[in-house]
Amino acid sequence: MSEVAYESRIEIRRLGGPTRTAKLPAEDELVLFGAHGAIAEHYGVDVNQIEPHATTIDYVVAATGG
Repeated sequence: MSEVAYESRIEIRRLGGPTRTAKLPAEDELVLFGAHGAIAEHYGVDVNQIEPHATTIDYVVAATGG
């Protein structure tokens, strides 16, 4: 079996509702995750009661396309 080449250490904190921050390696600023548009509506989040932010799936899609 090979040795582990990299272990990602991420710190995530829930701020309320769908909004979370993540501390990512090599980034000085916290990354903000949340909900917006159709995704918020799908999960029953009132889009008028939250500040819209990119979702985790938005980041996965962006990383895959990178």
